[in-house]
Amino acid sequence: MLVRLLYASRAHSPMGDAELSTILKQSREHNPAEGITGLLCYTDGIFMQVLEGGRDAINARYKRIVSDNRHHDVILLSYEEVGEREFAGWSMGQVNLQRLNPGLVLKYSETAKLDPYRMSGRALMALFHELVSSGAIVCS
Repeated sequence: MLVRLLYASRAHSPMGDAELSTILKQSREHNPAEGITGLLCYTDGIFMQVLEGGRDAINARYKRIVSDNRHHDVILLSYEEVGEREFAGWSMGQVNLQRLNPGLVLKYSETAKLDPYRMSGRALMALFHELVSSGAIVCS
């Protein structure tokens, strides 16, 4: 059974490009074996991630994320059973924040600042879909 999970968390300490690249590299190496696909966005000390895959694999990954000391204030924004993947093209895609249009964020949020703690899971998923359509995802 396929599921899609969306969460947000705050980084315990600011992440540089090198640290974020390491996380993405590890995800891209390990996710195919676990059947996990998805997208990652990191901005202003906040992670937002969509994970898709088998229920057991996604639940185990989320459990590891919640207990990972690099994160705090982990919040589950959406969890649903799905008939098909929407982000199957990426073992772990990354949102290119330089292509993030503040007007697009404002379409789904109270302000033009991307803050998942002030957005619904449904709105954040819709934003991710538009980012995919606009080519704002760095492929893996």
